[in-house]
Amino acid sequence: MKLSNNLIGILNFLTLLLSIPILVMGVWLHRQANTECERWLEKPIIALGVFLLIVSLMGFIGACCRVSWLLWFYLLFMFLLIVLLFVFTIFAFIVTNEGAGEKLSNKGYKEYRLGDYSHWLQKRVNDNGNWKKIKSCLQSGKVCSLYHNQFVNDTDDKFFTENLSAIQSGCCKPSNDCSFTYVNPTTWTKTGNVTYTNPDCDAWANDPNVLCFNCQSCKAGLLQNIKTDWKKAAVVNIIFLIFLVIVYSIGCCAFRNNRNDNWKRY
Repeated sequence: MKLSNNLIGILNFLTLLLSIPILVMGVWLHRQANTECERWLEKPIIALGVFLLIVSLMGFIGACCRVSWLLWFYLLFMFLLIVLLFVFTIFAFIVTNEGAGEKLSNKGYKEYRLGDYSHWLQKRVNDNGNWKKIKSCLQSGKVCSLYHNQFVNDTDDKFFTENLSAIQSGCCKPSNDCSFTYVNPTTWTKTGNVTYTNPDCDAWANDPNVLCFNCQSCKAGLLQNIKTDWKKAAVVNIIFLIFLVIVYSIGCCAFRNNRNDNWKRY
């Protein structure tokens, strides 16, 4: 058996082993899911596990058992995966090119404006159905509870110097525009009979289940997180794409070996 067939067989055997724990994790999440966030995670994990299992089997059997038609389908799936990853990488760079936190005078944290981000991302978070699920994830993840516990002993001067994350700044405290009086990280006193220009000021509530989860700044903070994560994912995708192109090239050699062997038999 030629080197390219051996390499494809080994690589797909390893991927086959990897698909098993991914599938197990997806099934476990399906059985344990209690929140909207967990239910949203289970489907892509199961889909990824099934995809890896099927493609790995095709590549492994096609290369090791010299089944040319299986190897052809394997190469077709690999080609489609390369194209999809390439398109996603370009798309990720485009939609995350806009938006950044606004630096505030004498503040350690930044504030985030929804209008600064790409229209495509804004449309996703402004959809009521999408935001309901996202908000459920943020609440069940106790993002603001952990934030409260972390900074609860801060005085107002100390708090204003803290380096908050985009989610903490956008969802767990009121906007700087509101000029509320600080009591603790999640409790702020509103000024009576004031008309606010920023609608987030009216959306704020000291209720731990409300806070600023309905604010535009919370959506902007989430988009800032997405922007950061997608840029990292795009860099990883470039490395993964190079790896996939190499594997695809080896697979093409293995497919050619299978064809040559089949011709020699006849």
